[in-house]
Amino acid sequence: MKKTSFLNKLKDEKKLQIVEPSKEIAKAYLIKSEKSLRSAKATNDIKNYEDSVALAYYSMYYSLLALLFDVGIKCENHTGAIILLKKVFGIDNSQISKAKKERVDKQYYVDFSVTEKDVLDMIAIAEDFNAELMNFIDKLTNEEIKTFREAASREMGGNRHYDKDISG
Repeated sequence: MKKTSFLNKLKDEKKLQIVEPSKEIAKAYLIKSEKSLRSAKATNDIKNYEDSVALAYYSMYYSLLALLFDVGIKCENHTGAIILLKKVFGIDNSQISKAKKERVDKQYYVDFSVTEKDVLDMIAIAEDFNAELMNFIDKLTNEEIKTFREAASREMGGNRHYDKDISG
């Protein structure tokens, strides 16, 4: 019996799908990313460090969703999206993985301490990560988009090919 991969399971649950690429949705997520980053900084200023960590993570996550929608991948699962970043795009996902863990720890648990330095480090990581993804998005070609869609389909357990013109 073949073991079903996590991404295949998400596909079966309709939480991971190949969709039409959307520059509009990608742009909307980049705006959400920027707003979350600004909110992380403002929240840090009022010394609400736990929420600032969460907002910095969400800034990164929204940039990742922008990349996914830019190439036509819809993923409604944080872990799945982070896996796709590495497996489909070949982009190091260690920083966003760490940020996700920090976000979960700070939002759901009380047995920790967060310093302003921790928050400022997280914000700097988010800024670098977001810049890397925006640069990646800006340089994408139609041929690369097609290749990434095919790679995502394979990772999801499919073998679908995308011959449709995606230049529009």
